Amino acid sequence: MVNFQLNDPSIESQWRALILFGRNSASYKFAFAKSLLELADKETTRIRLQDLAVPFTKNLIAHIRHNDKQGNAKSSTFLNHCRDFLNNKIEYDMLLTYTEKLGFVNVVDAFQNLNGSSIPSPFYHKEYEGSKKEIVITDALLSLKQNYHYQNLSQEVDARWNLVETAWNLKINPNLLQVQYDNDNSLLYVESNFMKRKDVTSVRDALSGYQKGKCFYSYQDISINSESDVVCDVDHFLPHINKINHSQNGANINGVWNLVLADSVVNRQKGSKVPEKRFLERLYNRNEFYIHSKHPLAETIVNQTGATKEKRKSFLEMQYNIAIECSIQNWSPEVELIGTF
Repeated sequence: MVNFQLNDPSIESQWRALILFGRNSASYKFAFAKSLLELADKETTRIRLQDLAVPFTKNLIAHIRHNDKQGNAKSSTFLNHCRDFLNNKIEYDMLLTYTEKLGFVNVVDAFQNLNGSSIPSPFYHKEYEGSKKEIVITDALLSLKQNYHYQNLSQEVDARWNLVETAWNLKINPNLLQVQYDNDNSLLYVESNFMKRKDVTSVRDALSGYQKGKCFYSYQDISINSESDVVCDVDHFLPHINKINHSQNGANINGVWNLVLADSVVNRQKGSKVPEKRFLERLYNRNEFYIHSKHPLAETIVNQTGATKEKRKSFLEMQYNIAIECSIQNWSPEVELIGTF
């Protein structure tokens, strides 16, 4: 397991560590995370479980509508109640009652745990006294709203949720799994001989958290909001122009392993140049984050680049050398902030 938050103790990195590397036995974590972000947005400082049940249920129902399987357990009483609501078998008020009783049983205690211990800056604490059950929001959660990266966090949660859902719902041998990139629509999708194409999530949403919301090259803050005037670009680390040369040497240049997010101005400066070799280690580390985060992108990168760390390093070295042979010059950004992934 990658100790994501230990290398960067910032509040937003602690949040991302929980979303990207926390346990994923069921979807409750993601519905709870989306609900917490809504509380931060409203600057709520205290909420009863019966009131928290409203956003929690809303977020969960929205995903069940599209992907029925929301965990790796064979059955779930609470999820069955959610399905009953969608099938008009129970009323909404009854669903909220079930949510208050069953939906928060494990998630409230487990959400803030990573690698067997609590994160340094908890986003809430619980106050349970008899029948009175409340969640008290801390300054750590409220401060997320003041951070530049706050605009990206909800989309990142949904992207992670979509990827985990795909893992739960696909009946494909992991060794055959390939999450593919649709360049025209900036989407990640899966397909096989057993199923038609299934769009999974926006590629920007999926990649952002693993780059800590930073430009891969300059480490500037980036936005993944498609309506933003400064939305980041999806870039091929090794230039797409050399795709035939890479293909002849066993690499799909459109693979997730080679896709990074970059500030649009920086990306225009890069063009089809090959980044300086020091960035290759950054790409390797970023890909290792995926591999330690259990979902189809992990399996895909392993299948594309190698089953062991040594093989993955050798793969990147070989592909980098091929790109250098085809390139006129190396490149580095004009402005580069200090930081690591």
